[in-house]
This record gives sequence, C-alpha cells and structure tokens, in this order.
Amino acid sequence: MADSELSTAARAVLAACQAKKLTLATAESCTGGLVAAALTEIPNSSLVVDCGFVTYSNQAKQTMLGVAPPVIDTYGAVSGECAEAMAKGALAQARVDLAVSITGIAGPAGAVPGKPIGTVFFAAASRSGRTIMRHRHFGDIGRAKVREKSALEALAMLLALAEQEEPQPPAAGEG
Repeated sequence: MADSELSTAARAVLAACQAKKLTLATAESCTGGLVAAALTEIPNSSLVVDCGFVTYSNQAKQTMLGVAPPVIDTYGAVSGECAEAMAKGALAQARVDLAVSITGIAGPAGAVPGKPIGTVFFAAASRSGRTIMRHRHFGDIGRAKVREKSALEALAMLLALAEQEEPQPPAAGEG
C-alpha cells in the first residue's frame, strides 16, 4: 500500500472538514498514531486536527480517554465496545466535532480465541450524536499492512461522518 493512498484519504478528510469548519481528534491503539501522522503530514492540517491520543495500553485507554474498566474487563480492549468508548472519550477530552478510534491486533502476536491477528474494531463519533462502528478482519497479512489498512478504514469513516455533518457556524469574530 502506497503512502499516496493514505495521503489522498487524509486530504479528502481535511478538505471535507475545512469546508464545514469541523475539528477532529484520533484515538489510536494498534495504529500507534498512523492516522494522526497521515493527517498532520499535510500543510494547514492544524485548521482541522486538534490532537491524537495513542493509547496502546489498557491503562492509557482508561486514563486518557475515560474507557471504563468494566468495558475492557467484559469485552476486551479489542472490541467494538472499547472502540466506541475510545471515540466518545476522545470527543469528551478534546472538545472536537469528530473523533475516530482504532483498536485491534496487528500481529505478529497477540491473538486470542475469537480474535485472530488482523482483527480490528473502529468507531467514529460526532458531537452531534452520530456514530459509525466497523469491524474488520484483515487476516495475518503482516503488521504493517494491518496498520495501513486500518488507517485507511479510519480515514474513510471520518470522511463519511464529516459529509453527514452540518457546517459549523463561524467562531466569534469571524465573518
């Protein structure tokens, strides 16, 4: 997968968000900040990107994003429930319009019964109350490929969410 795919997807997200004056945050586990990096590689991304949370450990998910321990204890850190809590936690912590989260097993180790390598859960949430959830099983295609495909999926979800949102009113002092 070429970096140009990530760049193209990131540019589309930034353009859609800029057009509607939307801001965003990322909450990443298995991608380790790859989505935030793809977005911030592009000039003027600061008009849209507020912050990125890299919450690799369960403790970081709980401390930085407010994921409740029972969510992780009951469903696991690699679950739709955890992804949703991460996205909503990023919205709460960053005070942005949109947030996306990714949690999964990139490999080469870490598989557990029912969750093989390449299992990834995603959530994208908006302050207006919209939520998109996805689960993908990319297979044991290699750590880098799982991470890249996950970043592309997350960017596609952000774009879909941005396109559904209403434009934000100008900030005080703007024309």
